[in-house]
Amino acid sequence: MSGTGTGTGAVRLRPPRNRFDRRVVPWWRVQWLLLVLPPVLVLVLLGVLIEPARFWLFLPAVLIAVPGLLAALFLPGWWYRVHRWEVTDSAVYTHTGYFWQEWRVAPMSRIQTVDTVRGPLQQAFGLSTVVVTTGSAKGAVKIEGLDHEAAAELAEQLTRITGATPGDAT
Repeated sequence: MSGTGTGTGAVRLRPPRNRFDRRVVPWWRVQWLLLVLPPVLVLVLLGVLIEPARFWLFLPAVLIAVPGLLAALFLPGWWYRVHRWEVTDSAVYTHTGYFWQEWRVAPMSRIQTVDTVRGPLQQAFGLSTVVVTTGSAKGAVKIEGLDHEAAAELAEQLTRITGATPGDAT
């Protein structure tokens, strides 16, 4: 989970090494389906109940369902291949996105809090998110889709490293 720092305190932007836990793929799929299915089901139910408007209700249901199901099928695997994270002695690195890539680096001296979050769906998949809060206006750095035990160990590791790192985290 951790690498070694350069010893100089310098933080450089580079590709992080670690992938998320493989269980993140079905978790992302279920999240996507929970976003797509409710409006589709409502439109279908209304289409069944309101015969004169059936076509005009089924049409948007299909227009939402087909791309939504395709996205749920293909996007999570793609995201898994491109999303990365890493922690070194000097920083937390994340890389997300494919077309609009976001690289985040949180120097240890800037970390204010480290939290783990587990929603009900994450709990069902045995996953957690580590949230690293910094003084950045961009917001917290999130490492989603980690094994629950690995996330707890990572939070503990980050707490130790930040506690030993000089700086005021502002």
